Amino acid sequence: MPIQYLRALTTPERTGESNRRLGRSLAFVAGAANAGGFVAVGQYTSHMSGIVSSTADSLALGDVGLAGAGFASLLSFVSGAATSAVMINWGRRRALRSLYAMPLMLEAVLLLAFGFLGANLEAHRVLFVPATVALLCFVMGLQNAMITKISKAEIRTTHVTGLVTDVGIELGKLFYWNGPLAGEMRERSPVLADRGRLALLASLLAAFFCGALAGAIGFKHMGFIATVPLATVLVALAVVPLMDDMFGLRL
Repeated sequence: MPIQYLRALTTPERTGESNRRLGRSLAFVAGAANAGGFVAVGQYTSHMSGIVSSTADSLALGDVGLAGAGFASLLSFVSGAATSAVMINWGRRRALRSLYAMPLMLEAVLLLAFGFLGANLEAHRVLFVPATVALLCFVMGLQNAMITKISKAEIRTTHVTGLVTDVGIELGKLFYWNGPLAGEMRERSPVLADRGRLALLASLLAAFFCGALAGAIGFKHMGFIATVPLATVLVALAVVPLMDDMFGLRL
């Protein structure tokens, strides 16, 4: 049943399969928002490594303005993660079914605001670009903290550096040759890859890539209205637990 399927994605009772399904959906959204944001304002917003590095470069080169923008982006990402944690902990203390759905609904609202207001504010580039970057960084922090908490740090969706590293680690185990050992070393356990984890990591990477491709194409041809499908996905993920709490529905 679709309602039961959607409810299982973000309810407090977690399973490995529901975490994987949610992770793939959010990786797609993150990839689309990140690539679409680059088309819109010329800057990626999902990973802090590049932002911190560019901030340091700007300071070294004496460009205080760019360095300040970098610090603002970092602060926005941290604020988004902190907001997500506050919402989840607030919901947990009140035994809400929607404790994980609330950050996703907020993310949907922010993406819609970005989409509907972006076209009108685009002409004011001096204010529009830093405001957009800060908003998207906040959204990425919000989402990454939510999926980190819901999966107990097993899954992250807004950047792929960790994913690619973990894929490499598992591939190294997969192709490792467990040759014969001599003496006491014969008792040592063989090196074995976690094929299930490898499949999960590969699927998250593929979802992020497909989302990035869809987001870039969408922003190129549709403009800011391309955020509407992304927000719709987030609303679908969040709405059933929210309805459960608001109206006591258990359909």
